[in-house]
Amino acid sequence: MSFPNATAIVTLLALLAYVWMGVRVGGARRTSGIAAPAMSGDPMLERYLRVQGNTLEWLPVFLVSLWLFALYWGDLIAAGLGVVWIVGRVLYALGYSAAAEKRELGFMVQMIATAVLLFGALGKAVLVLLG
Repeated sequence: MSFPNATAIVTLLALLAYVWMGVRVGGARRTSGIAAPAMSGDPMLERYLRVQGNTLEWLPVFLVSLWLFALYWGDLIAAGLGVVWIVGRVLYALGYSAAAEKRELGFMVQMIATAVLLFGALGKAVLVLLG
């Protein structure tokens, strides 16, 4: 079995998307004039912080599931689902940044991608265990 290079690239792209979200928080801080460690006081800053925080909450589930899925089902399938996750997170970030009620589409896209990765990896692991 060769190293899952496509999955590695998608992993790094997901981390870059997270860094982009952090940079956006910095920009929202400058725009609002609210310096760290304050976390509230401007709705735009609060939405940007929530986007970054929610993405951080999902990253462990996504990354572990992505890599286990890649090992069990294949590099390119996992990487493709990983790209769907990234697209979902970007849609979530852009939607939520505009207005909290615009976050649902992106959230659902990334949640479905994560569910496929998670349950796909779990299902295959159980099948392998049972022989």
